Amino acid sequence: MATDAAPAQLPRQPDGPGGRPVPELDGAAVEAWRAGGGELIDLLARARERLGGVAAVRLGPRPTVLVTAPEAVQHVLALHPDRYVKRSHRARLLIGDGVLAATGEAWKRQRRLLQAQFTGTGMRRYERRIAGAARTAAGRWAGYARTGQVFDVGEEMRRFALDTIWRSLTGHPLDPATARELASVAAVVAALPSLPADAVEARDSVAADLARIDAVAREAVAAARRGEAGPDGPGLLQVLAEAARERPEYTDRLVRDELVTLLVAGHETTATTLTWLYLLLDRHPQARGEALAAGPEGSPERREAVRALVSETLRLYPSAWILPRYTAEADTVAGYAVEADSDVLVCPYLTHRDPLLWPDPERFDPRRFTAGGGRPARQGAYLPFGLGPRACLGTQFALRESTVLLEHLLPRYRPSFASVPGGAAYSITVRPDGPTPATLAPAGP
Repeated sequence: MATDAAPAQLPRQPDGPGGRPVPELDGAAVEAWRAGGGELIDLLARARERLGGVAAVRLGPRPTVLVTAPEAVQHVLALHPDRYVKRSHRARLLIGDGVLAATGEAWKRQRRLLQAQFTGTGMRRYERRIAGAARTAAGRWAGYARTGQVFDVGEEMRRFALDTIWRSLTGHPLDPATARELASVAAVVAALPSLPADAVEARDSVAADLARIDAVAREAVAAARRGEAGPDGPGLLQVLAEAARERPEYTDRLVRDELVTLLVAGHETTATTLTWLYLLLDRHPQARGEALAAGPEGSPERREAVRALVSETLRLYPSAWILPRYTAEADTVAGYAVEADSDVLVCPYLTHRDPLLWPDPERFDPRRFTAGGGRPARQGAYLPFGLGPRACLGTQFALRESTVLLEHLLPRYRPSFASVPGGAAYSITVRPDGPTPATLAPAGP
Protein backbone atom coordinates (compact mmCIF):
# COMPACT_ATOMS: atom_id res chain seq x y z
CA MET A 1 0.00 0.00 0.00
CA ALA A 2 1.32 3.48 -0.81
CA THR A 3 2.09 5.71 2.14
CA ASP A 4 2.81 9.15 0.68
CA ALA A 5 3.38 11.83 3.29
CA ALA A 6 0.21 13.50 4.50
CA PRO A 7 -0.35 16.25 7.04
CA ALA A 8 0.03 14.76 10.52
CA GLN A 9 -0.15 18.03 12.47
CA LEU A 10 -3.49 19.82 12.29
CA PRO A 11 -4.17 23.32 13.57
CA ARG A 12 -5.88 23.51 16.93
CA GLN A 13 -9.45 24.81 16.69
CA PRO A 14 -12.17 25.51 19.25
CA ASP A 15 -14.61 22.74 20.06
CA GLY A 16 -18.22 22.82 18.98
CA PRO A 17 -20.08 23.13 15.67
CA GLY A 18 -18.74 25.25 12.85
CA GLY A 19 -15.65 25.12 10.67
CA ARG A 20 -14.96 24.45 7.02
CA PRO A 21 -16.25 21.42 5.09
CA VAL A 22 -14.32 18.17 5.37
CA PRO A 23 -12.40 17.59 2.10
CA GLU A 24 -14.01 14.72 0.19
CA LEU A 25 -12.38 12.17 -2.09
CA ASP A 26 -13.66 12.67 -5.64
CA GLY A 27 -16.28 10.31 -6.99
CA ALA A 28 -14.04 9.04 -9.79
CA ALA A 29 -11.55 7.69 -7.25
CA VAL A 30 -14.33 5.93 -5.35
CA GLU A 31 -15.76 4.41 -8.53
CA ALA A 32 -12.30 3.22 -9.60
CA TRP A 33 -11.93 1.56 -6.23
CA ARG A 34 -15.33 -0.12 -6.54
CA ALA A 35 -14.51 -1.33 -10.05
CA GLY A 36 -11.20 -2.76 -8.87
CA GLY A 37 -12.80 -4.70 -6.03
CA GLY A 38 -10.22 -3.47 -3.53
CA GLU A 39 -10.33 -3.62 0.25
CA LEU A 40 -11.86 -0.72 2.21
CA ILE A 41 -8.39 0.04 3.60
CA ASP A 42 -7.16 0.82 0.06
CA LEU A 43 -9.83 3.49 -0.40
CA LEU A 44 -9.20 4.96 3.05
CA ALA A 45 -5.44 5.06 2.41
CA ARG A 46 -6.05 6.94 -0.83
CA ALA A 47 -8.24 9.47 0.99
CA ARG A 48 -5.63 10.06 3.68
CA GLU A 49 -2.80 10.40 1.18
CA ARG A 50 -4.66 12.91 -1.00
CA LEU A 51 -6.58 14.88 1.62
CA GLY A 52 -4.81 14.53 4.98
CA GLY A 53 -5.68 13.46 8.51
CA VAL A 54 -9.40 14.38 8.34
CA ALA A 55 -11.01 13.35 5.06
CA ALA A 56 -14.32 12.13 3.70
CA VAL A 57 -15.31 9.30 1.36
CA ARG A 58 -18.81 8.70 0.05
CA LEU A 59 -19.64 5.05 0.65
CA GLY A 60 -23.40 5.61 0.78
CA PRO A 61 -25.83 8.50 0.43
CA ARG A 62 -23.71 10.72 2.70
CA PRO A 63 -19.98 11.08 3.31
CA THR A 64 -18.11 9.02 5.88
CA VAL A 65 -15.48 11.01 7.76
CA LEU A 66 -12.06 9.35 8.10
CA VAL A 67 -9.92 10.42 11.07
CA THR A 68 -6.21 9.52 11.23
CA ALA A 69 -4.36 12.63 12.49
CA PRO A 70 -3.38 12.21 16.17
CA GLU A 71 -5.01 15.42 17.38
CA ALA A 72 -8.27 14.50 15.66
CA VAL A 73 -8.07 10.91 16.96
CA GLN A 74 -7.61 12.25 20.48
CA HIS A 75 -10.56 14.62 20.02
CA VAL A 76 -12.92 11.87 18.85
CA LEU A 77 -11.99 8.97 21.12
CA ALA A 78 -10.59 10.50 24.30
CA LEU A 79 -11.87 14.06 24.69
CA HIS A 80 -15.43 13.77 23.37
CA PRO A 81 -16.64 10.16 23.50
CA ASP A 82 -20.12 11.50 24.31
CA ARG A 83 -20.27 13.10 20.85
CA TYR A 84 -18.79 10.13 18.97
CA VAL A 85 -20.60 6.97 19.96
CA LYS A 86 -21.02 3.41 18.76
CA ARG A 87 -24.03 2.62 16.62
CA SER A 88 -23.85 -1.18 16.70
CA HIS A 89 -20.94 -3.58 16.94
CA ARG A 90 -20.26 -5.70 13.86
CA ALA A 91 -20.05 -8.82 16.00
CA ARG A 92 -23.37 -8.28 17.82
CA LEU A 93 -24.70 -11.44 16.21
CA LEU A 94 -22.07 -13.31 18.23
CA ILE A 95 -21.52 -11.22 21.38
CA GLY A 96 -25.05 -9.95 21.92
CA ASP A 97 -25.18 -7.26 24.61
CA GLY A 98 -21.66 -7.89 25.93
CA VAL A 99 -19.55 -4.94 26.98
CA LEU A 100 -18.10 -4.41 23.49
CA ALA A 101 -21.55 -3.86 22.01
CA ALA A 102 -23.30 -2.22 24.98
CA THR A 103 -24.00 1.52 25.01
CA GLY A 104 -25.18 4.18 27.45
CA GLU A 105 -25.77 3.33 31.09
CA ALA A 106 -25.69 -0.42 30.44
CA TRP A 107 -22.16 -0.09 29.06
CA LYS A 108 -21.05 1.97 32.07
CA ARG A 109 -22.33 -0.67 34.52
CA GLN A 110 -20.76 -3.55 32.61
CA ARG A 111 -17.46 -1.76 32.11
CA ARG A 112 -17.25 -0.82 35.80
CA LEU A 113 -17.72 -4.43 36.87
CA LEU A 114 -15.09 -5.81 34.50
CA GLN A 115 -12.48 -3.06 34.65
CA ALA A 116 -11.16 -3.96 38.08
CA GLN A 117 -10.50 -7.50 36.87
CA PHE A 118 -7.88 -6.36 34.35
CA THR A 119 -5.83 -3.82 36.28
CA GLY A 120 -3.55 -3.92 39.33
CA THR A 121 -4.55 -6.63 41.78
CA GLY A 122 -7.01 -8.06 39.29
CA MET A 123 -4.23 -8.80 36.78
CA ARG A 124 -2.06 -10.55 39.38
CA ARG A 125 -4.61 -13.32 39.82
CA TYR A 126 -4.10 -14.32 36.17
CA GLU A 127 -0.32 -14.71 36.30
CA ARG A 128 -0.39 -18.41 37.18
CA ARG A 129 -3.03 -19.11 34.55
CA ILE A 130 -1.08 -17.32 31.82
CA ALA A 131 2.10 -19.17 32.81
CA GLY A 132 0.25 -22.51 32.79
CA ALA A 133 -1.07 -21.94 29.28
CA ALA A 134 2.39 -20.87 28.09
CA ARG A 135 4.01 -24.02 29.55
CA THR A 136 1.37 -26.18 27.85
CA ALA A 137 2.05 -24.48 24.51
CA ALA A 138 5.80 -24.87 25.00
CA GLY A 139 5.27 -28.59 25.63
CA ARG A 140 3.43 -28.94 22.32
CA TRP A 141 6.22 -27.09 20.52
CA ALA A 142 8.77 -29.44 22.08
CA GLY A 143 6.84 -32.32 20.52
CA TYR A 144 6.75 -30.61 17.10
CA ALA A 145 10.51 -30.02 17.29
CA ARG A 146 11.18 -33.64 18.27
CA THR A 147 9.03 -35.21 15.54
CA GLY A 148 9.40 -32.68 12.73
CA GLN A 149 5.60 -32.44 12.51
CA VAL A 150 4.15 -29.71 10.29
CA PHE A 151 1.79 -27.47 12.25
CA ASP A 152 -0.01 -24.18 11.62
CA VAL A 153 1.48 -21.32 13.62
CA GLY A 154 -1.76 -19.32 13.50
CA GLU A 155 -3.76 -22.25 14.83
CA GLU A 156 -1.18 -22.76 17.59
CA MET A 157 -1.46 -19.10 18.63
CA ARG A 158 -5.26 -19.36 18.72
CA ARG A 159 -5.02 -22.53 20.80
CA PHE A 160 -2.70 -20.85 23.31
CA ALA A 161 -4.76 -17.66 23.56
CA LEU A 162 -8.02 -19.58 23.91
CA ASP A 163 -6.49 -21.76 26.64
CA THR A 164 -5.32 -18.64 28.48
CA ILE A 165 -8.68 -16.87 28.44
CA TRP A 166 -10.55 -20.10 29.26
CA ARG A 167 -8.37 -20.67 32.34
CA SER A 168 -8.96 -17.05 33.35
CA LEU A 169 -12.72 -17.34 32.91
CA THR A 170 -13.33 -20.76 34.44
CA GLY A 171 -10.21 -21.82 36.38
CA HIS A 172 -9.89 -24.88 34.09
CA PRO A 173 -7.31 -25.63 31.40
CA LEU A 174 -8.86 -25.89 27.97
CA ASP A 175 -9.69 -29.54 27.27
CA PRO A 176 -9.73 -30.92 23.70
CA ALA A 177 -13.52 -31.31 23.52
CA THR A 178 -14.16 -27.70 24.60
CA ALA A 179 -11.44 -26.50 22.22
CA ARG A 180 -13.19 -28.24 19.31
CA GLU A 181 -16.53 -26.63 20.16
CA LEU A 182 -15.03 -23.18 20.69
CA ALA A 183 -13.39 -23.31 17.26
CA SER A 184 -16.81 -22.07 16.22
CA VAL A 185 -15.94 -18.67 17.73
CA ALA A 186 -13.16 -18.15 15.17
CA ALA A 187 -15.41 -19.53 12.42
CA VAL A 188 -18.14 -16.94 13.13
CA VAL A 189 -15.61 -14.10 13.43
CA ALA A 190 -14.10 -15.05 10.07
CA ALA A 191 -17.57 -15.25 8.46
CA LEU A 192 -18.82 -11.86 9.70
CA PRO A 193 -17.68 -9.72 6.72
CA SER A 194 -19.47 -11.95 4.21
CA LEU A 195 -22.74 -12.54 6.10
CA PRO A 196 -26.02 -11.30 4.58
CA ALA A 197 -27.18 -7.82 5.58
CA ASP A 198 -30.50 -9.20 6.84
CA ALA A 199 -30.14 -10.11 10.54
CA VAL A 200 -32.27 -13.28 10.31
CA GLU A 201 -30.43 -14.55 7.24
CA ALA A 202 -27.09 -13.77 8.85
CA ARG A 203 -27.96 -15.71 11.99
CA ASP A 204 -29.24 -18.64 9.94
CA SER A 205 -25.94 -18.72 8.04
CA VAL A 206 -23.96 -19.41 11.21
CA ALA A 207 -26.69 -21.09 13.28
CA ALA A 208 -24.79 -24.35 13.82
CA ASP A 209 -21.67 -22.55 15.06
CA LEU A 210 -23.71 -20.29 17.35
CA ALA A 211 -25.48 -23.35 18.79
CA ARG A 212 -22.15 -24.96 19.68
CA ILE A 213 -20.91 -21.77 21.32
CA ASP A 214 -24.14 -21.38 23.28
CA ALA A 215 -23.97 -24.97 24.53
CA VAL A 216 -20.45 -24.44 25.92
CA ALA A 217 -21.47 -21.10 27.43
CA ARG A 218 -24.59 -22.56 29.12
CA GLU A 219 -22.56 -25.29 30.77
CA ALA A 220 -19.84 -22.88 31.96
CA VAL A 221 -22.36 -20.35 33.31
CA ALA A 222 -24.29 -23.08 35.13
CA ALA A 223 -21.07 -24.35 36.76
CA ALA A 224 -20.16 -20.83 37.87
CA ARG A 225 -23.64 -20.29 39.33
CA ARG A 226 -23.19 -23.51 41.30
CA GLY A 227 -19.93 -22.14 42.67
CA GLU A 228 -17.80 -24.84 41.05
CA ALA A 229 -14.19 -23.62 40.87
CA GLY A 230 -11.49 -25.12 38.68
CA PRO A 231 -8.04 -26.28 39.80
CA ASP A 232 -6.77 -22.71 39.46
CA GLY A 233 -9.57 -21.43 41.70
CA PRO A 234 -12.62 -19.36 40.72
CA GLY A 235 -12.41 -17.49 37.44
CA LEU A 236 -13.82 -14.29 36.04
CA LEU A 237 -17.04 -16.08 35.20
CA GLN A 238 -17.58 -16.50 38.95
CA VAL A 239 -17.50 -12.69 39.28
CA LEU A 240 -20.22 -12.43 36.66
CA ALA A 241 -22.28 -15.16 38.36
CA GLU A 242 -22.05 -13.32 41.68
CA ALA A 243 -23.13 -10.09 39.98
CA ALA A 244 -26.14 -11.94 38.61
CA ARG A 245 -27.23 -12.82 42.15
CA GLU A 246 -27.21 -9.16 43.16
CA ARG A 247 -28.19 -7.35 39.97
CA PRO A 248 -31.32 -8.34 38.06
CA GLU A 249 -29.97 -6.99 34.77
CA TYR A 250 -27.34 -9.77 34.78
CA THR A 251 -29.60 -12.44 33.34
CA ASP A 252 -28.23 -15.76 32.11
CA ARG A 253 -28.31 -14.26 28.61
CA LEU A 254 -26.20 -11.25 29.59
CA VAL A 255 -23.71 -13.43 31.47
CA ARG A 256 -23.49 -15.60 28.33
CA ASP A 257 -22.93 -12.48 26.20
CA GLU A 258 -20.13 -11.26 28.47
CA LEU A 259 -18.54 -14.72 28.43
CA VAL A 260 -18.56 -14.88 24.63
CA THR A 261 -17.37 -11.25 24.38
CA LEU A 262 -14.38 -12.07 26.58
CA LEU A 263 -13.67 -15.22 24.57
CA VAL A 264 -13.68 -13.24 21.32
CA ALA A 265 -11.76 -10.22 22.60
CA GLY A 266 -9.50 -12.33 24.80
CA HIS A 267 -8.13 -14.69 22.20
CA GLU A 268 -8.73 -13.55 18.62
CA THR A 269 -6.67 -10.35 18.87
CA THR A 270 -3.79 -11.94 20.80
CA ALA A 271 -3.61 -14.93 18.46
CA THR A 272 -3.55 -12.67 15.42
CA THR A 273 -0.81 -10.46 16.89
CA LEU A 274 1.40 -13.45 17.74
CA THR A 275 0.90 -14.94 14.27
CA TRP A 276 1.95 -11.68 12.61
CA LEU A 277 4.92 -11.47 14.96
CA TYR A 278 6.26 -14.86 13.88
CA LEU A 279 5.73 -13.96 10.22
CA LEU A 280 7.65 -10.72 10.77
CA LEU A 281 10.47 -12.53 12.56
CA ASP A 282 10.70 -14.91 9.62
CA ARG A 283 11.50 -11.88 7.42
CA HIS A 284 13.59 -10.11 10.08
CA PRO A 285 15.44 -12.83 12.04
CA GLN A 286 17.90 -10.30 13.46
CA ALA A 287 15.09 -8.83 15.58
CA ARG A 288 14.77 -12.12 17.46
CA GLY A 289 18.50 -12.21 18.10
CA GLU A 290 18.53 -8.63 19.35
CA ALA A 291 15.67 -9.33 21.77
CA LEU A 292 17.38 -12.41 23.21
CA ALA A 293 20.70 -10.57 23.48
CA ALA A 294 19.13 -7.74 25.47
CA GLY A 295 19.60 -9.64 28.74
CA PRO A 296 19.61 -13.08 30.35
CA GLU A 297 16.46 -15.16 30.60
CA GLY A 298 14.02 -13.67 33.10
CA SER A 299 15.75 -10.29 33.20
CA PRO A 300 13.87 -6.98 32.94
CA GLU A 301 15.99 -6.08 29.90
CA ARG A 302 14.92 -9.14 27.94
CA ARG A 303 11.31 -8.68 28.98
CA GLU A 304 11.38 -5.10 27.71
CA ALA A 305 12.92 -6.23 24.42
CA VAL A 306 10.36 -9.01 23.95
CA ARG A 307 7.53 -6.64 24.72
CA ALA A 308 8.97 -4.24 22.12
CA LEU A 309 8.57 -7.02 19.53
CA VAL A 310 4.88 -7.20 20.44
CA SER A 311 4.43 -3.41 20.45
CA GLU A 312 5.98 -2.99 17.01
CA THR A 313 3.84 -5.82 15.63
CA LEU A 314 0.79 -4.02 17.03
CA ARG A 315 1.90 -0.84 15.30
CA LEU A 316 1.87 -2.55 11.92
CA TYR A 317 -1.18 -4.72 12.65
CA PRO A 318 -3.21 -3.08 15.44
CA SER A 319 -5.80 -5.19 17.24
CA ALA A 320 -8.39 -2.50 16.57
CA TRP A 321 -7.48 -1.54 13.00
CA ILE A 322 -10.63 0.53 12.48
CA LEU A 323 -13.00 2.08 15.03
CA PRO A 324 -16.45 3.08 13.69
CA ARG A 325 -18.39 5.86 15.42
CA TYR A 326 -21.25 8.20 14.59
CA THR A 327 -21.78 11.76 15.73
CA ALA A 328 -24.52 12.26 18.30
CA GLU A 329 -24.30 16.02 17.66
CA ALA A 330 -22.62 18.40 15.24
CA ASP A 331 -18.99 19.13 16.06
CA THR A 332 -15.75 20.63 14.77
CA VAL A 333 -12.70 18.39 14.41
CA ALA A 334 -9.40 20.17 13.72
CA GLY A 335 -11.30 23.03 12.11
CA TYR A 336 -13.58 20.82 9.99
CA ALA A 337 -17.35 20.74 10.43
CA VAL A 338 -18.81 17.28 11.08
CA GLU A 339 -22.59 17.06 10.87
CA ALA A 340 -24.75 15.29 13.42
CA ASP A 341 -25.45 11.61 12.68
CA SER A 342 -22.37 11.32 10.44
CA ASP A 343 -20.41 8.08 10.21
CA VAL A 344 -16.85 8.51 11.47
CA LEU A 345 -14.02 6.01 11.01
CA VAL A 346 -10.94 6.28 13.20
CA CYS A 347 -8.23 4.17 11.57
CA PRO A 348 -5.25 3.23 13.80
CA TYR A 349 -3.83 1.16 10.92
CA LEU A 350 -3.28 4.33 8.86
CA THR A 351 -2.22 6.49 11.81
CA HIS A 352 0.46 3.93 12.62
CA ARG A 353 1.77 4.09 9.04
CA ASP A 354 1.91 7.87 8.74
CA PRO A 355 5.49 8.72 7.62
CA LEU A 356 5.39 12.07 9.43
CA LEU A 357 4.73 10.24 12.70
CA TRP A 358 6.78 7.10 12.15
CA PRO A 359 9.99 7.32 10.08
CA ASP A 360 10.11 4.55 7.48
CA PRO A 361 6.71 3.33 8.71
CA GLU A 362 6.57 0.08 6.71
CA ARG A 363 9.80 -1.16 8.33
CA PHE A 364 9.57 -3.61 11.24
CA ASP A 365 11.77 -2.01 13.90
CA PRO A 366 11.09 -3.02 17.53
CA ARG A 367 13.71 -0.52 18.70
CA ARG A 368 11.03 2.13 18.34
CA PHE A 369 9.65 0.80 21.64
CA THR A 370 12.82 0.38 23.67
CA ALA A 371 14.55 3.02 25.78
CA GLY A 372 15.67 5.82 23.50
CA GLY A 373 13.61 4.52 20.58
CA GLY A 374 11.73 6.60 18.06
CA ARG A 375 8.14 6.22 19.22
CA PRO A 376 6.19 9.50 18.84
CA ALA A 377 5.31 11.16 22.11
CA ARG A 378 2.12 12.67 20.70
CA GLN A 379 -1.15 11.41 22.11
CA GLY A 380 -3.27 9.71 19.50
CA ALA A 381 -0.28 8.52 17.43
CA TYR A 382 -0.28 4.96 18.83
CA LEU A 383 -3.54 3.25 19.70
CA PRO A 384 -3.47 -0.48 18.86
CA PHE A 385 -6.19 -1.19 21.46
CA GLY A 386 -8.18 2.00 20.93
CA LEU A 387 -8.14 5.11 23.09
CA GLY A 388 -10.28 6.81 25.70
CA PRO A 389 -13.02 5.30 27.86
CA ARG A 390 -13.88 2.62 25.29
CA ALA A 391 -10.31 1.41 24.84
CA CYS A 392 -9.85 -2.34 25.21
CA LEU A 393 -10.28 -3.55 28.79
CA GLY A 394 -7.79 -6.35 28.30
CA THR A 395 -4.80 -4.37 27.01
CA GLN A 396 -2.50 -5.31 29.91
CA PHE A 397 -3.75 -8.90 29.85
CA ALA A 398 -2.98 -9.25 26.13
CA LEU A 399 0.48 -7.72 26.44
CA ARG A 400 1.30 -9.88 29.43
CA GLU A 401 0.20 -13.19 27.90
CA SER A 402 2.03 -12.41 24.64
CA THR A 403 5.25 -11.57 26.48
CA VAL A 404 5.09 -14.66 28.72
CA LEU A 405 4.56 -17.01 25.77
CA LEU A 406 7.42 -15.47 23.80
CA GLU A 407 9.74 -15.73 26.79
CA HIS A 408 9.04 -19.49 26.74
CA LEU A 409 9.29 -20.01 22.96
CA LEU A 410 11.73 -17.53 21.44
CA PRO A 411 14.94 -18.89 23.03
CA ARG A 412 14.16 -22.51 22.16
CA TYR A 413 12.23 -22.76 18.90
CA ARG A 414 12.31 -21.07 15.52
CA PRO A 415 9.54 -21.85 12.99
CA SER A 416 10.57 -22.56 9.43
CA PHE A 417 7.57 -21.69 7.26
CA ALA A 418 6.65 -23.94 4.34
CA SER A 419 4.67 -21.02 2.88
CA VAL A 420 3.51 -17.63 4.07
CA PRO A 421 0.30 -15.70 3.37
CA GLY A 422 0.47 -13.21 0.54
CA GLY A 423 -1.39 -10.44 2.32
CA ALA A 424 -3.91 -9.48 4.97
CA ALA A 425 -7.65 -9.93 5.44
CA TYR A 426 -9.41 -6.98 7.06
CA SER A 427 -12.22 -8.16 9.31
CA ILE A 428 -12.70 -7.47 13.04
CA THR A 429 -8.91 -7.88 13.17
CA VAL A 430 -6.26 -7.66 10.44
CA ARG A 431 -5.49 -11.33 9.87
CA PRO A 432 -3.00 -13.10 7.59
CA ASP A 433 -5.01 -14.10 4.53
CA GLY A 434 -3.90 -17.73 4.47
CA PRO A 435 -2.51 -20.64 6.47
CA THR A 436 0.89 -20.55 8.14
CA PRO A 437 2.32 -24.11 7.96
CA ALA A 438 5.72 -24.59 9.59
CA THR A 439 8.16 -26.98 11.16
CA LEU A 440 10.44 -26.11 14.04
CA ALA A 441 14.12 -25.57 13.31
CA PRO A 442 16.72 -25.70 16.07
CA ALA A 443 16.96 -22.28 17.72
CA GLY A 444 20.38 -20.78 17.23
CA PRO A 445 21.79 -17.92 19.27
